[in-house]
Amino acid sequence: MSDLVTELAGHVKDAPFFHFPGETHVMLPKILGVQVTKFMVIEVAAAALMFAVFVPMALKLRAGKPLKGRFWNLMEVFLLYMRDLVIVPSIGKKHAGPFVPYLWTLFFFVLFCNLGGMIPWCGSPTGSLSVTGALALCSFGIVVLTGMKFHGAKGYWLGLVPHMDLPGAIAVFLKPMLFFIEIAGLVIKHVVLAVRLMANMFAGHLVLAVFMAFIPMTAGIILVWIPVTLGSVTMSVCLSLLELFVAFLQAYIFTFLTALFIGMSVHQH
Repeated sequence: MSDLVTELAGHVKDAPFFHFPGETHVMLPKILGVQVTKFMVIEVAAAALMFAVFVPMALKLRAGKPLKGRFWNLMEVFLLYMRDLVIVPSIGKKHAGPFVPYLWTLFFFVLFCNLGGMIPWCGSPTGSLSVTGALALCSFGIVVLTGMKFHGAKGYWLGLVPHMDLPGAIAVFLKPMLFFIEIAGLVIKHVVLAVRLMANMFAGHLVLAVFMAFIPMTAGIILVWIPVTLGSVTMSVCLSLLELFVAFLQAYIFTFLTALFIGMSVHQH
């Protein structure tokens, strides 16, 4: 049982190899002294898939050709929905334009990485804090740089403190405290952004491991094993469908919160 749980839990862990049935390990090489890992390969595959989908799509639109086919129409729906109902309302119509490409890229990269966990013997890179932390760090950098671009470095950082009419003695005490609280809040919001995505993608696979572990636990009692196996497989299928929904939901939430933080940086108190 422990070996099965370890194998299933390893589905959300990074490794320098791909593990296949029959104890088959496909080892990954080192490049310039850096060990290539499973999540690196999946992330590169996600980026390549984005190029394969959206570069031809952009070329067609640039040439004035209509997008035909269900797949292309579906991609267009995703793009327009994220732009018109998520990005523009969060940042504002006047300032949203320059941020649309980044937020589109962020949404689809997170989505494709999430969906990697639905492929047997692959995994979800977004189940690793190092991946979600890097994405959140990119968003943090854009939020801060955007604020300084719109308000100036001094104006942005001082603008984190709400405008309050306070007597001199109280202002000297409260405003520095509020300044550090706001900075801590800014950092914490992006830390939570990373942890939320990682925890949601990691937890689902661990629950799946628990359901599947019930099967070998009852293997010695045939009358118990049959109903437990049927129940475990049924619950695993249902949980996999839920994970498919969560893959889309978490990509949406990550992008929406990033857009919201950018909007808060553009439009201060």
